[in-house]
Amino acid sequence: MSSLDIRNLSVSIGDKPILKDFTLSVPKGQVHAIMGPNGTGKSTLAKALAGHEDYTVTGGEAFLDGQPLLGLEPEARARLGLFLAFQYPSEIPGVSIANFLRAALQARLPEGGEIVATAYYKKLHEKMDLLKMDRKFTARSINEGFSGGEKKRCEILQMMLLEPQYAIMDETDSGLDIDALRIVAEGVNLMRGPNLGVLVITHYQRLLDYIVPDVVHVMWDGRIVKSGGKELALELEARGYDWVQKELAPAK
Repeated sequence: MSSLDIRNLSVSIGDKPILKDFTLSVPKGQVHAIMGPNGTGKSTLAKALAGHEDYTVTGGEAFLDGQPLLGLEPEARARLGLFLAFQYPSEIPGVSIANFLRAALQARLPEGGEIVATAYYKKLHEKMDLLKMDRKFTARSINEGFSGGEKKRCEILQMMLLEPQYAIMDETDSGLDIDALRIVAEGVNLMRGPNLGVLVITHYQRLLDYIVPDVVHVMWDGRIVKSGGKELALELEARGYDWVQKELAPAK
């Protein structure tokens, strides 16, 4: 089964339930987008799937290509092929981009395997060129002193080097100007194909002009309430989310 499958997932922060029987399947080779207003659980979904310790799973299951995901440590989930691009990437002073990525790739090799430095730097520089990143960035500490656009390019660079099976992009468009947005989207589009499933979480339709989704989902009160094609994102951009709430009102 080549998909990220989430079945009846319920997640709480402290005593507050956020996700409520959330169900979604993202097949490999497709891009799915989740849209919704603040407070509906979009980022909670991303962090719970990545294994963030502040989020408590109270019910349900999640699978990566048939392999159970929940209960694993974050690094084990990453080794299975899950990648999370953060809305607010952390700064890691003293750790250069080049050393961080090399260590991440080394950790995924079988015991005794070694990274070939020349091949590693060749691939790293190729990906940086695609993202229009100055090669001097390799010596800079991760995200330290970076602009919003630089941080997001660094996230996509990590994604391109690690080549995950499934990528969750948690509001990657946040804080980006139009040029940075276009470059980041181009990086994602270069990776699109049958070996990658992508879940894009966003408030706004503008990102989906560049990363065109196969399916758009609307999230409300901790669950998916509506799904459709890319035209659904355009409708949300034009009409906002109030009409979705009105559609749900009779069911309450």
